[in-house]
Amino acid sequence: MLESTSPNFSGELSDIQKIQIVTYQSQYQAAIVKLILNIQQQEFGLPITLKDQRDLLDIPSYYQQGNGNFWIALDREKVIGTIAAIDIGNSQLALRKMFVDSKYRGKEIGLGQTLLNSLLNWAQTKDICDIYLGTVGVFRAAHRFYEKNDFIAISRNVLPITFPTMAGDTMFYWLRLK
Repeated sequence: MLESTSPNFSGELSDIQKIQIVTYQSQYQAAIVKLILNIQQQEFGLPITLKDQRDLLDIPSYYQQGNGNFWIALDREKVIGTIAAIDIGNSQLALRKMFVDSKYRGKEIGLGQTLLNSLLNWAQTKDICDIYLGTVGVFRAAHRFYEKNDFIAISRNVLPITFPTMAGDTMFYWLRLK
């Protein structure tokens, strides 16, 4: 469990928040969809809809297969972040659906890092060698975050053939674990 101190809306420090990282549970599905669509559409103005992301309607079948999984960050019972891994075979994962509520971003809380660490720890227990991801150009802070975590920018043509590309992805990253 991650414990952190963060500013409340008045700018003063609030009590220590208890943030939990848990694997996907169906009672959070609607909140997951709301968080992700809000970040994509409202915050970044991307023309992505739920229709474009049918995986969010069946998370267990899409993500929780083989060495894949889906994690949720909760502050009390509120969904504040997500990260997922798709097993693409050959001891490789595709990192997907890394989203953090804007109020919980930044080094002070470290939620993005905690989510990524959850995925990396999982990958180590599953003997994963490589993690790949695709993202869009407007997620500049995410690019810096991945690069600080030793992901290397790569071109689309060096992705494994089993990597599930998304139509909007324009940038791709790779992390070698072993």
